[in-house]
Amino acid sequence: MAEDKPAARSGSFENLVSDYGAGGEFHQHAGEGDERLTTAQGVTIADNQNSLTSGTPGPTALEDFILREKIFHFDHERIPERVVHARGFGAHGLFECTKAIPEITRAAPFQKEGKITETFVRFSTVAGSKGSMDLARDVRGFAVKFYTDEGNWDLVGNNIPVFFIQDAIKFPDLIHSVKPEPDRGFPQAQSAHDNFWDFISLTPESMHMVMWQMSDRAIPRSFRFMEGFGVHTFRFVNAEGQSSFVKFHWKPKLGLQSVLWDEALKINGADPDRHRRDLWEAITAGDFPEWELGLQIFDEEFANRFDFDVLDPTKIIPEELVPLTIVGTLTLDRVVDNFFAETEQVAFCTQNVVPGIDFTDDPLLQGRNFSYLDTQLKRLGSPNFTKLPINAPRGCPVHNFQQDGHMQTSNRKGRVNYEPNGWGKGPRAHPLEGYVSYAVRNEGEKRRLRPESFADHYSQARQFFLSQTPVEQGHIRDALVFELSKCHEVEIRARIVAHLLNIDGALAQAVADGLGLTEMPEPAPAARPTRTDLPPSDALSMLKNPPPSFAGRTVGVLAGNGVEADLLSELRSILQAEGAMMKLVAPQVGGVTDSAGTLHPADEKLGGGPSVIFDAVAVLPGADAAMLAANPAAQDFLTDAHAHCKFIAHRGAEPLIEACALGAKMDEGWVEIGSSSDIDGFVAACLGMRHWPREATLGGNPPLARTFSP
Repeated sequence: MAEDKPAARSGSFENLVSDYGAGGEFHQHAGEGDERLTTAQGVTIADNQNSLTSGTPGPTALEDFILREKIFHFDHERIPERVVHARGFGAHGLFECTKAIPEITRAAPFQKEGKITETFVRFSTVAGSKGSMDLARDVRGFAVKFYTDEGNWDLVGNNIPVFFIQDAIKFPDLIHSVKPEPDRGFPQAQSAHDNFWDFISLTPESMHMVMWQMSDRAIPRSFRFMEGFGVHTFRFVNAEGQSSFVKFHWKPKLGLQSVLWDEALKINGADPDRHRRDLWEAITAGDFPEWELGLQIFDEEFANRFDFDVLDPTKIIPEELVPLTIVGTLTLDRVVDNFFAETEQVAFCTQNVVPGIDFTDDPLLQGRNFSYLDTQLKRLGSPNFTKLPINAPRGCPVHNFQQDGHMQTSNRKGRVNYEPNGWGKGPRAHPLEGYVSYAVRNEGEKRRLRPESFADHYSQARQFFLSQTPVEQGHIRDALVFELSKCHEVEIRARIVAHLLNIDGALAQAVADGLGLTEMPEPAPAARPTRTDLPPSDALSMLKNPPPSFAGRTVGVLAGNGVEADLLSELRSILQAEGAMMKLVAPQVGGVTDSAGTLHPADEKLGGGPSVIFDAVAVLPGADAAMLAANPAAQDFLTDAHAHCKFIAHRGAEPLIEACALGAKMDEGWVEIGSSSDIDGFVAACLGMRHWPREATLGGNPPLARTFSP
């Protein structure tokens, strides 16, 4: 006989029964006869959108068994494989403090100008498995481990400053939606499928991140040309216990650069390890990539008057409102000795902080702090993963009473393994030097409730979009059309367009037209109306922030036998002076013989060195002009370079140009070279990275018709 169930609660629970919560998040509720969402113990869940916090906003409660069970199961849902971990690539480096800020934080790396701290950095994709390709459209992880003299500090960030979700309880759902669909096991490392966009279409808080993911930021040219962000708002605490808020930014000294989507697809075919290879080759050649660490530092007063909640991880603080303070330089100067021992076994945990750095009540950060340690235990198989050399502190001793377990290598000697003890043995706590959490007063009811200050999901998404150049806006439009065209359910496409109507009317119309929607949907319900008064921020555009030079880039030179010796030598010399590299592409890897009879071994064989892997190209066929003109790989090399808006230097390449039917399409991005001044002009043009006016002539979609209302 079934046990009697208690009566359902009565009273006012509007936030539990409405479709949208106080933060504008979408809730789906079971109807009569529907399945109830439960814990593994069969307890019905009332709210699957919000963690349990003390106050709103407030810290996540340790007693939240629903959050703990959900993330615990998510962290452990993969059967161990022979080779584990997501796709990533790491390198060793040094962080040098260039501006000491002891008055703001007591964190060790920032105490003295010129202080050096060892680091290990790991870049990664998020959605793909270890065997996926580098040039997926995806967020890139940008994690930095500082081996400070007061312990290890892990700044675990991304190349995008916001994230898809506001509360960590949604992380398993987000990742499940973007991973291969469970019944068929594909697609791999792709967000262009029904599950992902179905989830996004029902998660309004994701729309700001969607704008970033559909932008060129999600297909970077190289790790070296990529920004990094700490995403969350953290606290700095100085020696007197005074607190400031801080956001972390990594700015690449080589500038920002991405690829076109067609280019990404072809690079993945030609060299799926492109990002890995690029970083390895740069470091081993002594061309060490550098980033400046910029801080947005602000106080409680600014946080309270800012238009958005600084604890909302789907929001940014524009640099125009809080300019960056540059405090140091990160230089990657050493590749790993062993990929498995270092890159695969490195363990980053957001909870790894040092005195002077503290957390805020950002609910996504609170959940990450819980999750990461559990993940490392699952992945590395033992709580002693901190003993692995790549994870062990280097700048300070380690003393504690932790013992035994798999991989234990340093149990203490003697009888004492506890504290306090009367034997006068072992380490003791130090209240003056030890880590002390910043004292924050928390008040409020213990409830599952999203802060109302998190409810505006469209205003900053609009600000980001309007901050882009027309070229970048066109790429966002094209990315949305491409991704949504891979969704088989028309309803999902329409729901996304409904969200876009709250961001920009012209964008929504262009995407609807690109998808062939027969009728425009109504705008999605918005918990807060979209603000149209937020000014564009130039810092959000890549093209408005061009690189300072052509340094770190590579020009691919398609050459044939009889290439002019002086011209080839001069091109190489001028590129080297600029800090760039020249790579020779030839029909045979054995190389070509120049007009002076000198053999030049090829860096790439034609067909294995397509133009997509270079930043600009030169075509110098010499006496082999007719032969190259008839070579399909040479035709692809040139037509792709043109289609991808690259700058093209040429000399004696008329047969190949005509074979590609490009004679009438040559524009200012084509530079004929015959002298040093010509080469100087070509390299100067390359500072623009692309000849963007060409895009309008390639038969693509026209620029967006601008609108200034949602």
